[in-house]
Amino acid sequence: MDQKPSQLGPQIELVVELNDVAKSPVNMITNTSTTIKPSKAPILTKSHAGYFRISLSLCSQALLWKILVEPNDDGHALRRGFRMVPSTAFVMLWSLALFTLVSQSLLYTLRCLLHFQMVKAEFLHHVGVNYLFAPSIGWLLLLQSSPFITPKTLYYQVLWWLFVIPVVVLDIKIYGQWFTKGKRFLSTVANPTSQLSVIGNLVAARAAAQMGWRESALCMFSLGMSHYLVLFVTLYQRLSGNDILPAMLKPAFFLFIGAPSMASIAWGSISGKFDCVSKMLFFLSLFLFMSLVSRPRLFKKSMTKFNVAWWAYSFPMTVLAIAATAYSEEVKGGFTHALMMVLSALSFLVCFVLVLVTALHANMFLPATGNSSTTPNLPTSNTSSCHLSVSVAS
Repeated sequence: MDQKPSQLGPQIELVVELNDVAKSPVNMITNTSTTIKPSKAPILTKSHAGYFRISLSLCSQALLWKILVEPNDDGHALRRGFRMVPSTAFVMLWSLALFTLVSQSLLYTLRCLLHFQMVKAEFLHHVGVNYLFAPSIGWLLLLQSSPFITPKTLYYQVLWWLFVIPVVVLDIKIYGQWFTKGKRFLSTVANPTSQLSVIGNLVAARAAAQMGWRESALCMFSLGMSHYLVLFVTLYQRLSGNDILPAMLKPAFFLFIGAPSMASIAWGSISGKFDCVSKMLFFLSLFLFMSLVSRPRLFKKSMTKFNVAWWAYSFPMTVLAIAATAYSEEVKGGFTHALMMVLSALSFLVCFVLVLVTALHANMFLPATGNSSTTPNLPTSNTSSCHLSVSVAS
């Protein structure tokens, strides 16, 4: 006979946020108490992989603007207006994205050297590990939008390999676990941020297609899409109340838009045109976008206080705008061009607002004073059930 909840001991709900060194994710995984020495550079303890959302957004904006301003046979008045923008504006945007990504990459490299245990904890966490794809995605997007390096050059090819190798290594880690540990494990760890692993493969596929490496592009595309189908079905069928993503990370739901949008762009580059497969993936992403924007209450709690998680809105919307641009080039008409312009303007507006808001909250990048350097033990008693709500990208 089942015991009543009152007979099983008290129910403890432990909410852990990694806003400072005292709450390192390593303790969530090992159930041990860890003492961390104060850092001479406290910003390194704050610069987790989740901050790469900012560079992802800027790099994708640079790619969108490159596509909009480059010459083509589209004579629509709305598109011609973008070509009137001075080329220096695009170079400045690309340079800003480059500066941001280089700065974040250097900070995270120092974090790896000086706070390896914190990086290891991110690697072992079901949310944190997905953001380790973000640096490679950002560099690949920046490479594709570069005004100085063309896809046919040796520099482009060498850099492609340099940025893709980390993606493949993480693929082996994540997809290998899904394959060997089975459905129960995947249904436990799968969350919207898991789609970053798929996006990493798709961005790499598009970059390979730009170089004319069709076989490499097909390899990366098939690897990403096969696991996207499994992941999408798993997330679609998750049970009510089984949402392991904290409320503050709800903007990550917009990654549901980013994966099919990037897939449509990548397949368009591989096939050489925006064919039926690309169109179907674009329509899926457009439907998911409408489904999310029509449910603002889903993001109500995450919008009460500014957090770097807000940047999760920008990147998927920009990728959707890029897909809409490719669609308007294939299917010419007033509606398709208007859709492209609306999505492009919306993505730019969201990115611009996030830049302003982040600048106003620049102090969030510095840890608060007076933090304890010792983390408490998590309860391990068999008579108590512990529900752990974790945020690794706050």
